[in-house]
Parts: sequence; C-alpha cells; structure tokens
Amino acid sequence: MTEISPPSQAADAAEAAEAAAELSAVSAWCARHLGSEPEETLFSAGHLSRVFGLRLRDGRAVVVKVRAAEPRLAGCTEVQRHLWQAGFPCPQPLAGPLPLSAAETALAMDCAVNAETLVTGGAPYPAADLASQGAGSPGAAAFAGLLARLIALAPAPDQVSDLAPPPAWVHWDHPHPGVWPPPDDRDVDLNAFPETAWLDELGQATRARLAATRDAEPVIGHCDWESHNLEFRAGEPWVVHDWDSVVCAAETVIVGVAAAMWPAGSESFGADIAQSEQFLEAYQRARGRAFSSQHLEEAWAAGLWIRAFNAKKYVLDGLATLTPAEADERARRAGLA
Repeated sequence: MTEISPPSQAADAAEAAEAAAELSAVSAWCARHLGSEPEETLFSAGHLSRVFGLRLRDGRAVVVKVRAAEPRLAGCTEVQRHLWQAGFPCPQPLAGPLPLSAAETALAMDCAVNAETLVTGGAPYPAADLASQGAGSPGAAAFAGLLARLIALAPAPDQVSDLAPPPAWVHWDHPHPGVWPPPDDRDVDLNAFPETAWLDELGQATRARLAATRDAEPVIGHCDWESHNLEFRAGEPWVVHDWDSVVCAAETVIVGVAAAMWPAGSESFGADIAQSEQFLEAYQRARGRAFSSQHLEEAWAAGLWIRAFNAKKYVLDGLATLTPAEADERARRAGLA
C-alpha cells in the first residue's frame, strides 16, 4: 500500500517543489539575460511578487523579481534607470522586464522578470524618529525631502513608456463598477460588503473631490512611499526599493498618498493626522513653494482614499486601521465636510 502523507506534509512538499521549480527557471533566466548563473541564494521573499537575492558565479550580487506580466512595468524600469543615472539612491537596473512563461515555472501565469544590483548597508529609519512630533520631525523631513528630490529628478511622463493603469491602492479614477477597484492582493469584490458602508461613502466622496486632479499636469513619482521601502545610512538616504510602484499622476495625489502612509511598516498601518501634516509641511519646504489651499485639500483627499481603501481590505482580516474620528478629520481637511 502506498503511504499517504498527512495534508500538512503534502502541502509543504508541494510548496517546496514549486519553489525549487521557480528557482530553477530563474537560474536559467539569469544565465540567458545576465550571462551568469546563480551559485548562492542569499534570500527569498514574496507577497505580490517573488524576490530572490542571488550571488552569481561571476561574483555579482543581484536581486531578481518575478511577478505577473504587465505592460506598465517597462515604464517603471525606464524611470528607475533614469533616476539611477541621475544619482538618485536606487538599485541599478540590469535586465528586464523580460518574460518567464508559465511553461518555464510552476506559476500558473506568464511572468515578467527584472534584475537589479543588490544594495546592502542601509537600514530602516529609526522608529523613534519616525514617531517624533513637531514641525521639525526628522522622519517627516527625511521622507518628504527624498520624495521631492525624486519628483524633481524624474523624467517627464512623455519620455517613458505608459505607466497606466496605476496600482489599485492609488487607482481612485478606475473604470470598474462600484467605488473600489479590484484589490491588488486578494481575489474579492470590496464593493460587496455593505456592513462597512461608511467607508464606501468616504471613498465615493473622495473620488469626487479628486476629479479636479484630472486636469493637473502629471508628474512621475513613487506610490508606495512607506518606511519598509526606504533605507538610510548615517541619517542619509541609502536606497529606495519597490520600483513597480512608479506612478504618473497629479503631484498632489502622489504627495497626499505618501503623507498618509510614510511611517507604515511592521508596527504601523500609516500616519496619524499630525504625521501627515508634518509630511505635507516638510514636502512644501523641500519643494521650495507652498501648495494652494485647493492643492492641500487634494493631497488630504488622496491620503483619505488610500486609508479608506486599505481599511476596507483590512476589515476582512478583522483589523480596524481607520477610525471614524480620524476619517472625519481627514475628510474635513480634504474639503469634504
């Protein structure tokens, strides 16, 4: 009689086999596009994508990212390359996005793969400085100043491939039915949960307020400007990660989303009201000119959109990440109340 493994062991074995097949496909990809095969896996991780830190036989340390193929990824890499060449702290793109088909890996989808240099030596911004209050908050100044530098150095939108559609968490102007677009990290219709109707009302009002940004001149920025994606060294910016989150949008939308989310990480779901205010003030100082009252409202509205979108998702996990009181204050500052 054939011995049947317990379900947990069978699942673990299947997962291990899938990971091995994927790494084998990535190794072949590296040989084709980087001219050298991996000899050591330094790390691997995955959420919306699979990321491998690899040491190649020729001595280079690289990061290889595998995720579902999207046309917008070409533009993301072009922006990253432009910024790296301009001296912005980001990894050097080495290859991609190039295909890895479903036939080459255990993943049931066609994938796009990028490779970039592995940048080490940095660390997250100190948690104590992220939480410090007051107009001189060093965390807010560091994060906002670096975003202002990115936007200033980024290419004009017409100089790179199309970056549309943006990631779901900033896609307030989506074409789908209902208030919320399909989320990026789960297969569920967020519009099908009436028990959180107050978030739906917030989302609808925020979309209406952000309609004014359709006529704004777009800029290129980064829409996942959170503490887990930025590393510092001796107090100075060292490297920014996650270049799939390049976006083309109104400046107020990019800055407002960052202001609402910049301290987010393992211990935080986003900024509180004071931290958002600190970020917006620091960004305007770094930019060298103030936002108008209308533009400030747009920034607060963009921040409210992402916080409401995230809250709608996290409710499904039994988590409350946006209180009605905070939502009301953000709505007031966005000109919605």
